Amino acid sequence: MKRSPLVILLLTVMLDLIGFGIVLPLLPTYSKDLGANPFMIGLIAAIFSIMQFIFSPLWGKLSDKIGRRPVMLVSIFITALSYLVFSQADTIALLIFARGLSGIGSANIAAAQAYITDVTDSKSRSGAMGMIGAAFGIGFIIGPLIGGVLKHNYGIQMVGYVAAALIAFDFILAVFLLPESNANAKKLSFSRSKNEYGESVNRQSPALFMGEKFREYGEGLKLVFQSRPLALLMTANYVYTFAIVNMQVASILLWKEYFRATDEQIGYIFAYVGIWSVVVQGGLIGKLIKKLGEHKLFLWGHLFTFIGVFFVPFAPRDSLFSLGLIILFFFAIGTSLVSPINFSMISLYSYKEQQGQIMGLSQSVNSFARIMGPFSGSILYGMNFHAPYIVAGVLTLLGTVIAINLFKYKIEALEPSAAESCNS
Repeated sequence: MKRSPLVILLLTVMLDLIGFGIVLPLLPTYSKDLGANPFMIGLIAAIFSIMQFIFSPLWGKLSDKIGRRPVMLVSIFITALSYLVFSQADTIALLIFARGLSGIGSANIAAAQAYITDVTDSKSRSGAMGMIGAAFGIGFIIGPLIGGVLKHNYGIQMVGYVAAALIAFDFILAVFLLPESNANAKKLSFSRSKNEYGESVNRQSPALFMGEKFREYGEGLKLVFQSRPLALLMTANYVYTFAIVNMQVASILLWKEYFRATDEQIGYIFAYVGIWSVVVQGGLIGKLIKKLGEHKLFLWGHLFTFIGVFFVPFAPRDSLFSLGLIILFFFAIGTSLVSPINFSMISLYSYKEQQGQIMGLSQSVNSFARIMGPFSGSILYGMNFHAPYIVAGVLTLLGTVIAINLFKYKIEALEPSAAESCNS
């Protein structure tokens, strides 16, 4: 395992996610300050995931062709630019544009995951994927704290400036320290890029562009469903992510309205969950995989998550920081196991020449769940505050069934040639 480039990659991902965490918790209240109605607030929250859904496979597939490094550099630059736009976003339209631009840049997670597959072997890959999860955890511990202090003392402009500066530093690190990992990448000359790509893209209509994207999704899905384990893992990816986002949307409202928690206490809860995520994904997951294997941990992760989502609204009102924290412990452990192992197993079962494309598709599936989940969670919460958690619990049980079915497909048998395994 080549540790040096992996360390630099994870550092750039962590800085990107801290910038994301700085802005994200402030979006609902700032949107409301700008006069956004509930639908527009939902759109502002969803546009990031919509752009990720569209651009993740594009970045992933492009990284297969021209390399991971140029894709990472361009996407990080776009993210930095998005936060500069955010700092000046004094209208709803500009705020939507800023968040959409940020979603385009942050869709580079597919290229980052493909980078990991380039520099790790099968035994260390899940641990490396877990480190990306740890970066998410750190981002959601540090980011919201920084964002809250900046907004309170200096205003929303400073929030955007600091996030942009952080990502600019991320870009500089990547320029000087992040090497190319894809040995099969084709280097494109400037003149060819200008003639073939600049001219054709400029003349392509939006309808043709979207048609091309849907065609690529169709090809990717056809590729995935040629493999039974890949199809199961991609389904589990959507079901699990939908369940978690469906539940998360209702969480802040539940903590405030039912458990009567303050904003400061809610911040502590996010930090509590984030710390456990870092502990598991930053160190324990690799050791657990060596001892138990991906299949067993994937199953246990779903069972832990069921406890962590289903029982939340049934805890007594005065037990948020006692019984509630125990339930959230199971949530933190479960989510820390399922997500990285899911992506790792997808890469292990994937066709070696199309790692970037399949990882990009998996990120788009994930993003699509993040688009649909908030609408489900808010509607269900309005009907009954227990409903989002019951639905999330049922969906995690469905994921448990999928995890059990995956035991019949051995990673070792499929790894040498995924294509041969699919056809056998």
